[in-house]
Formats: sequence, structure tokens, C-alpha cells
Amino acid sequence: MLYQLKTQALIFCFLMICAVVSAKEAYQPEFSTAGFYALPNTGRDVYSMNLGWRFHKGDVQGSPFLSEYDDSRWGVVSLPHGLEYLPEEASGCVNYQGIAWYRKRFMPADSLKGKKIFLHFEGIMGKSEVWINGRPLTTHVGGYLPVIGDLTSFIRFGEENIITVKADNSNDPSYAPGKPQEVLDFSYFGGIYRDCWLVCHNPVFVTNANYEDEIAGGGLFVSFDQVSEENAVVQLKTHLRNQSDKSGRFTVVYSLKDADGKVVKEVNQTLSVGKGKDAYSLRRFDVPSPKLWSPDTPYLYDLSVFVEDAQGNRLDGFKQRIGIRSIEFKQNEGLWINGKPYGKIMGTNRHQDFAVLGNALPNSLQWRDAKKLRDAGMKVIRTHYVIDPAFMDACDELGIFALVPTPGWQFWSDAPSFSASVYSDIRNMIRIHRNHASLFFLEPVLNETHYPDSFAKNAADICKQEYPYPYCIASCDDGAAGDRYFSLLLRPTANLKPGKTYFTREWGDNVDDWNSHNSNSRVARNWGETPMLIQAQHYADKYKGVYTQAPQVVGGCFWHSFDHQRGYHPDPFYGGFMDAFRQPKYSYYLFMAQREPEKSDLKAETGPMVFIAHEMTPFSPKDVTVYSNCDEVRLTFLKDGKPYTHVVPRGQTGMPSPVITFKDVFDFMECKKLNRANRADDVFLYAEGLIDGKVVAVDKRRPSLRPDHIRLRVDNENVDLVADGSDVVTVIAEVVDRDGVVKRLNNYSVAFGIEGEGRILGDAQIQANPRPVRWGSAPVLIQSTPVAGKIKLTASVILPGQHMPVAGELEFFSVGNPKKEIYTPSELNAIPAAGSVIPVVSANQSELESEVDSLRREINRLRIKEVEMQQTQFGQGIND
Repeated sequence: MLYQLKTQALIFCFLMICAVVSAKEAYQPEFSTAGFYALPNTGRDVYSMNLGWRFHKGDVQGSPFLSEYDDSRWGVVSLPHGLEYLPEEASGCVNYQGIAWYRKRFMPADSLKGKKIFLHFEGIMGKSEVWINGRPLTTHVGGYLPVIGDLTSFIRFGEENIITVKADNSNDPSYAPGKPQEVLDFSYFGGIYRDCWLVCHNPVFVTNANYEDEIAGGGLFVSFDQVSEENAVVQLKTHLRNQSDKSGRFTVVYSLKDADGKVVKEVNQTLSVGKGKDAYSLRRFDVPSPKLWSPDTPYLYDLSVFVEDAQGNRLDGFKQRIGIRSIEFKQNEGLWINGKPYGKIMGTNRHQDFAVLGNALPNSLQWRDAKKLRDAGMKVIRTHYVIDPAFMDACDELGIFALVPTPGWQFWSDAPSFSASVYSDIRNMIRIHRNHASLFFLEPVLNETHYPDSFAKNAADICKQEYPYPYCIASCDDGAAGDRYFSLLLRPTANLKPGKTYFTREWGDNVDDWNSHNSNSRVARNWGETPMLIQAQHYADKYKGVYTQAPQVVGGCFWHSFDHQRGYHPDPFYGGFMDAFRQPKYSYYLFMAQREPEKSDLKAETGPMVFIAHEMTPFSPKDVTVYSNCDEVRLTFLKDGKPYTHVVPRGQTGMPSPVITFKDVFDFMECKKLNRANRADDVFLYAEGLIDGKVVAVDKRRPSLRPDHIRLRVDNENVDLVADGSDVVTVIAEVVDRDGVVKRLNNYSVAFGIEGEGRILGDAQIQANPRPVRWGSAPVLIQSTPVAGKIKLTASVILPGQHMPVAGELEFFSVGNPKKEIYTPSELNAIPAAGSVIPVVSANQSELESEVDSLRREINRLRIKEVEMQQTQFGQGIND
């Protein structure tokens, strides 16, 4: 029996009405499934396989891939899954590396008989092996590309089927990235950490490009030519395969619709395809007066592709969202988008790393990450590897360019298997991303790596082979081996080469050395105002350095958007403008102030803003810092009650909106006098942002008074929690005074309780629950169950007392799951309420273990010095 989680329309609507949401209407972004958007009644169905996997961390005796293997003592988890839940600070190789096993049972419905059935994992970290019913299905190395297997001949109808996966995220130099985690600046979090799908369609079908492994082929390839505001040429290449028992004539139908659902163009092509053969449909058509995609106007068309037989019966079909745009790097003229000069484009880097979850982010968190970055004005994200498809979907929708590199960092092996794995990664990262409007340019070479010249040439050639059309370009580090094969160079130096365009792939970090990692750019949020202000000012100075370069340098990506874990250092990377839970630091608002002040129709926050970077505590600085993108900022404060105005000079050089400082404004003793005189209402900072003489944005600060209660709020970017058993939302508990002002300076710990259709992820062993309050807040992650409904969350200090803050309570709702799910109810019911925890290292080491540990630390110190040398050689010096 096929167990499907189906949501009735009336229940779904009821829950949507009842959901506790903000003033804005809740929004549910649309995500692709296995590389496409499913359409009803096309002969193609896609099912989520995320729910109810048996799981064991570590290797096991016997043969767990055999159907009769007893896994009844294993735990039960749902995907995405990252092997374990981790503390917020889990650097220095705290995470598990090694073998893990997964097993999933399912009963295929009789309606799938005669169908082609593919199993599609979006990502399994490291080395993986997949079996179905005890028989090998496929193997894969590398953690960032899909793992796909054809189940058709393995499926047993009328009985239980078992999928088994062996995942191993151990260090392995035979494939990229190759570098051991203990000398790596990120972490190899493991597991089946992205979605898993079952794709079922008729034997005559459009293929999957990553499965077919054909140069510039397989699946659907959409490209553009001669793009302008007057006209654009759309080029379509579709791979059709006939695995039915007879030859036939089949028609491929293309329907292009605008955002309102109106058909803009419809074309078709009829092909004769023999039994067991394949063929390509090639069509090219004009779109007059196209609505063009850019970061400022990310307009998306829906392109539906259908396959019909000679009688007009629909055999296959799906949808892609496409954006018509042109990208050109015109050497000394810089970046041109859609035939016009664009100026500097600024953005950031992003690792797929979240507190507690590691890399196992559900699609909603991928979208929220992109939304928060676009809110801050980021227009390009360097992703470091092939990123989760949901993040690319979000970039398409929100107007963010994605700079996609092949995975690699400071490691090269002469073993043939290593270069072969890199070449395969390059080809497949192009195939998986080539139809995305957000694809900016490719970075096919290994980051900061001394590779041979021949590798660079091969990488450049592969890019030309896999994308032989306009508006796609590959890049390479300036000064690296083989950089002459690339017209776009990264890491610009003082001497820019004629005929080349440059982009600064990483800027902003500043460390003393690569062993200690002391830095004025690496600041934990809970360190408070002065460190965060210093970090923000440092980033402002570095921003100017990129922004004022010649037009030949088209822009750059800041390092790094979020705090994240690292293998080679015990501390996380604290240099993000948000922490690992995506709570903003002051530098986040500095970047937000660089966005355009005009409002737009983006799904992200746009328009004028003003932010006071000051908390009015007894230890706050006398100077008051304000970030704003307005023409003028007027600050009213308590010293004499008169407004003080800062005018932002027009046409200034440097960054668009420099840091604004009102000197010698705050005085705690003045606040004290007013409070003692019962004039607490006069103690405030009030900032007004003005454009053309009109107030368009305001911000107000008051000092926090006596802690009064705990306030809970859902940090969901207005996207509902979906009841699919895997979705996750962050809830923030804040200690506030009676007026709702956050009390930044306190040392409470908050214990959470939950009722209803949700689970708290993590427990006391990883400081997830209870969680210490840091800089006034304590975040917690809530995972949905497979049933839509109410969730009640409570938060209280762990030692309640008569004068302690009153406990907080929050009710919100999960909404119905639109996906079709395949799962076994008995397995799903075995999922525990709390997640697994990391093992605790015993303090009772033997003397020999202690000596070995000391030796290991010394070896690592020397290896990290090698990292330092390589960082410096590739332009990441101490003054960056």
C-alpha cells in the first residue's frame, strides 16, 4: 500500500486562517522536486521519501543491506538528516565522521506498475552506497551533487521493499574536496542531509541531465541569445528517451507563460523515436518585449514541457521557472546585465551550516537564508559548492545571483581518481544549475589550490563544452596556474591585466595568523556592543576598498554571511553578520544600509531604513552609531532634548551609505538622573531617516528596565511551518522589561516545553534545552510532525522565583503538507520527541592517551601553518 500524506483543501484553508501570523500575509515559496516542478495529470508523479528511515550511527555487524536484516533496535529519523544534533559551537572536529546506515521500508502502489521509477537523493555527504531489496543500486563519491538510481527492475509489487544507504563522511583524499577535516575551514557534516524523492513516469519521458551524463545534454536545457528589451531568443534542447516496448512518434510541446498565467508562446516538435532509443528536440523562438530578469526585477516565466503520443495522450510533463537575461563582463567597462552597464554588484559568501542541524537544512530554512540575505541588500552569493536546489530556487525568486564553485580548498592529488572526480563535479554542477536565472558565473577550479596548468585548461574546456551558449562564463584566480584560459579572474591585485574582468570572491576577514585566529572581524554576537561596532566599522572600511576599485572590478562577495563551524579550529568562524541561528549583529544593518532606498516589488524587504546601533546600557559607548540609506538622519536624544542631524553627502566616494556617528551623545549618569527624577519617559534615542526632506524611516531605543517576562516570537520570514515531519522553524525567546525592551545583559538559562504538533530539537547535553540566554535571547528549533495543527511552546527561567521573569507562551500552527509522502506509519511513530545527542568525551584519559593527544595537537599546529602559507599566497593576507 502506498501511504501518502494528503491534505484536504478545507482543512488546509482552515489552518491557514487560524495560523498566528504577522501583519503581512503568510507566504509559501514553491520548491522544485528532483530538479523540476511537478504538474498534475502529466503521467509524471513525484513522491517525497523523507519520512521514517531507520538509522544507525556507526558501522554494524552482518549485512544490513539484506532485506531480512533486523534493524528493530535502530532509531527512526526523517530527512534531511545530519547524523546528530550539535551544540551551537561545534567546531574543532566535534562532529561525527565515519560510517552511518539508513534503511527505509515502503509498499509501492499498483498504480506504479509499468512506470519508470527513479530514486533521487539531492545530497549524501561523502561516499555512499545504495541497495534496493538487497541488490546494489548505485554508488557515489562527493557530498554536493545528486545520487540517482533506476529502481524500475528492482521494485517488488505486493510486498515490502527496503532501500538501504551506507553513508561515510570520513576524510578521503581520493575525491574532492579531499582535504582532511582537521585542517579544513568548514566541516564535513554527514548523512542524507538533503531531500529524497521517488520520481515515477511513463517509459517515454524527458530524462534527468545528471543521470544521463551527456555533454551539454540530458533533460531540458534552456538558453538565451540576443537578449534585449525589444526581443529575446529562447533556445530549448530536450532529451527524450523511449523505453517502451514499441517505436513511435512523439510530440514535445513547450508552453511559456508569464507570471499571470497568460500563454506568451507555444511551440512543439514531433520526433520519431525507436524502441529503446533516444532523441533530442531542438526549438528556438522569439519573445517580443520580454520581461527581463535581474537582481532588481527577478521576473520568472513558467515553461511547461509536455510529451504526447500520436493520439494526443500526455505521457510526461513538468515545469521549469526561467528568467530571460543576459550577463556580460566587458573587460574595462565592467558588468553589463540585459545590455546595460550595471555598476558594482556586492554580495556575500555562504556555507550550508546552521546551528544544531549542521548541513541538514529543510527547504524553508534555505529560503529564509536567501530572504535574510536579500533583505540586507545582497545581490550575489558565492555558494562554495553545489548548493541545495531549494536555495537556488530562492535565488531565482528573490533576485540573487549565485556564484557556484566546484568543491575544493587547498588540496590537490596527483591520483587519477581525484582529477576525475573534480571533472565530474564540474560537469554535473553545470547540468544541475544551467537553467537557473540566478546562475551568475562558474568557478570550476579548486579554491586557493596549487593545481597543474593542465587542470585549469581542462576545467575551462569543460565549461565551454557543457554550456556552449552565450551568457555563461567561467572564472579562475588571478595568478593561479592556467589563469590565461579565463577572461574573468578572481582575487584582483594591484596590477589589473588588460582584457580581463575581475571579481573579488572573498573580502573582509582580518586575522593575526591562521593558528590563533584573533581578529577584529570575528565577533560573537553575545560579546556586545563595542565588539560588534568594531566589526561593522572594519567591514565598512573593507567595503570601500572593493566598491571604489576600477569598473574592471565588477564587485565582490563579503566573507562571511553567517557564523559557522570549522574543522581546523576549536572556535566557530564568528565573522558572520549574523550568528549561526541567523540572529543579526550590528554589521547586518550596516550592509542593509547599502541597499537602494527605493521601494520595489521584491519579495524581500526593500526601501529606506534607519537603525540605531546602541543599547543604552551602563556600558554603552558615548558615541551613538546609526546605519541608514537615507539622505539625512536626525537623532533626538536625552542630553538636551534638541534634534541633531547628520546629512549624508550626495555623490560621495566609498560605500553608498557610510557609517553615521553622533559624537558624545550618550551618558549613563544623565540617564540615571532622569530616572531618579521619575522622568524615565525622557530617556531614549530616536532616529529619523529623511529623503527629500520627508521622514521615511524611524528607529527608537530605550534602556531596558527590570527584567519582567520572557517573550517568544517565531523567526520564520513570514513562511509557515509545513507539517511534513521534517520542516523546522526558529523560535526566539527574549528576556524583556515590562515595555518589551530586550534586556541584553543577563545570564539566565531558559527551559522550553512543547505541546501539540511539534518537537524541540536537541536537549541539555548540547545546551539546546535548557539554553543559556546570550545578549538577551535564547533561540530554539521546532520541528513539525506529519500532522498539521497547533503548537504550544513555553519558555521559563530554569530557577523560577517570586521576582524572576514571568514565563512566556506562544501558540502557532503548522500548515498542511502539499507533497505526496511515502512512509510506513509504524516507522514514523517510532521517531522520538527529542533528537540524538553527541557523545561525551570522558575526562579520565590514560597517560598514553594524553601523550598521543598532545602529539596530535602539535602535528595539527604545524599543518595549520601550511594553511596559513597557502592562504597568504592566494591573497588572504593579514591585512585583508
